[in-house]
Amino acid sequence: MRHNKKFNHLSRKKAHRDALLANMTISLIMHKRIFTTLAKAKALRVYAEPLINRAKEDSTPNRRLVFSHLQNKEAVTELFREIAQKIANRPGGYTRILKTGNRLGDNAKTCFIELVDYNENMLKDNAGKKSTRTRRSRRGGKGSAAETAAPAAEAPKAEAPAAETSAE
Repeated sequence: MRHNKKFNHLSRKKAHRDALLANMTISLIMHKRIFTTLAKAKALRVYAEPLINRAKEDSTPNRRLVFSHLQNKEAVTELFREIAQKIANRPGGYTRILKTGNRLGDNAKTCFIELVDYNENMLKDNAGKKSTRTRRSRRGGKGSAAETAAPAAEAPKAEAPAAETSAE
């Protein structure tokens, strides 16, 4: 029986699985984004996030523990210098999984897994969204969505004829 054996074994023995996850973590740290299958990305998130969390406190025991998992000096240095500064204020959730569809050959679900603080496009989008949030309700009343949408729809109509007359 499989009681209390919840993590994905990825159809590999323990040594092979540990090597796979360590290599993928090194690639994620060095490149900030990697393309893989969804199952591997979910397993990688469970493996990598505790190691990334260790980098918040730069101490010799933390460096040794991370190095014992990764066995790569460049990745450990990158993690404790650059990445640790960006994630210093973040309480968790250092990685993001973006699904990209199915692979042509075997129809496997594929995705990107990336470090959250390194995707500039998403950071710009989130900065704009935070300032424009408004509370909306489905009931009619003060500040309803129907009232706010009507003046916005009329405004372009007033500007369009002015643009046409200036073109003539």
